[in-house]
Amino acid sequence: MIDRNAFDTRITELEARLREKVGARGRTLAAKLRHAGRRLPGWVQKSGAVLTRAQAKEGHPKVWRQVDATETERAFERIHAHLDTIDPVDRRRGIILGILGGIVFNILIVLAFFLAVLKWQGFI
Repeated sequence: MIDRNAFDTRITELEARLREKVGARGRTLAAKLRHAGRRLPGWVQKSGAVLTRAQAKEGHPKVWRQVDATETERAFERIHAHLDTIDPVDRRRGIILGILGGIVFNILIVLAFFLAVLKWQGFI
């Protein structure tokens, strides 16, 4: 059987790490996982669903005994292992570079079109 206080502490730590690493917002773990959405791989989302189901059973003493301790421990470990690989600074840098790359590409297309029009009109 899982200790409720330890479980709550680990859930709180996991919510803080989701906020720090992925920028997930929400009040509960389920809301944070929903907000993270496709930024997390499917297997992390499934592990999060295991923890969300366990968290829902926590309020009922008899149902709480049905929660599989090894499965929840494995879910915690898998999510933490994935969050350890995420670098928030590198993720932001990638987003900014992606936006800048799109802007530069569009400028090049417009410039090529402008040069083609000048060539067609005989100015070049």
